[in-house]
Amino acid sequence: MPYKKVKGWSWESFWIVGGLFSWLIVPPIAAYLTIPGFADIIKQTSPSILGSTYLMGLLWGIGGLTYGLGVRYLGVSLGSSIILGLCSLFGAIIPSIYYEFNPTPGKDTISILTGTSWGQMVLLGLAICIVGIVICGKAGSMKDKDLGSTGTDAAGSEFKIVKGLILAVISGVLSACFSFGIEAGASMGDTANNLWKAAHPLEQGEFLFKNNVIFVVILWGGLTTNFIWCMILNARNKTFSDYTNKQSPLAKNYLLCALGGTMWFLQFFFYGMGESKMGNGASSWILHMSFIILIANMWGLFLKEWKGVSKKTKTTIIMGIAIIILSVIVVGYGNSLKPKKEIQKKDNYVNNSSNI
Repeated sequence: MPYKKVKGWSWESFWIVGGLFSWLIVPPIAAYLTIPGFADIIKQTSPSILGSTYLMGLLWGIGGLTYGLGVRYLGVSLGSSIILGLCSLFGAIIPSIYYEFNPTPGKDTISILTGTSWGQMVLLGLAICIVGIVICGKAGSMKDKDLGSTGTDAAGSEFKIVKGLILAVISGVLSACFSFGIEAGASMGDTANNLWKAAHPLEQGEFLFKNNVIFVVILWGGLTTNFIWCMILNARNKTFSDYTNKQSPLAKNYLLCALGGTMWFLQFFFYGMGESKMGNGASSWILHMSFIILIANMWGLFLKEWKGVSKKTKTTIIMGIAIIILSVIVVGYGNSLKPKKEIQKKDNYVNNSSNI
């Protein structure tokens, strides 16, 4: 939303300025404020773990890049529904397939999901989510026909259904790599968690901010992908002058990009807090994605992105959104049926852990 208020800048210019706050500036500040010695945790992590976490960030960065383009061509409402619906689906189901072949204590496998009543309910919710995505895609094709040759909606957004849908599918698949990045860098979060427990022996539960150290590395990957592509576009479109163009409201543009980038990171800051309590499984990920879909569609209505289309088209997109929300409820109910884990014994900590 703040990006929509930027004036006189090309897409690549405001996207990367906001991205510098999202991926480079704000994450280490958040980690510094919540995890003492977070930089030392990163330094002492094995290169293989850092590399796999960074790689997931690179792939997720492509998803984030195409998300921006997908919303550009489909609008906030439709673009977010399709992209994040696919993201929630892949982010929820692929880790369970991975752990089927790489068993890890405390992680749900696909056989557990298919072989238990609560898991089957979660899978049902994911299937319902797919139906909602398909209906949202149908609404997009109907909107394309309603707009005809104008190519723009009532919000003035450029609407290109074919290009937008291609980008949306790519973005939806690759954006799920953020969930995989959390899994890849889990040992860093575990270290932060153990250090916190050692320093707070009377506290119960998991460390609320343990994921902030993982986000720093994942977002380095996201920054790399987006920075390279935006620089290419700046050179191709000759838009490097945007950053110093005094004919545009420079101070306001930088402030809006900083606001948009910071707000964007906060989604994962709070997701990380919730994930520390729920775990990075199907329920927490689809809950996160689906609420973004819900709020994005509220903004889509505010921006009048569906003004000027037929009543049937509006009914179709509302139906698709409602079904995606229903999928969240079903997944949440399935998760509530999951048996509580047995109380685990307290972890043993190395004597010098406080030196990290």
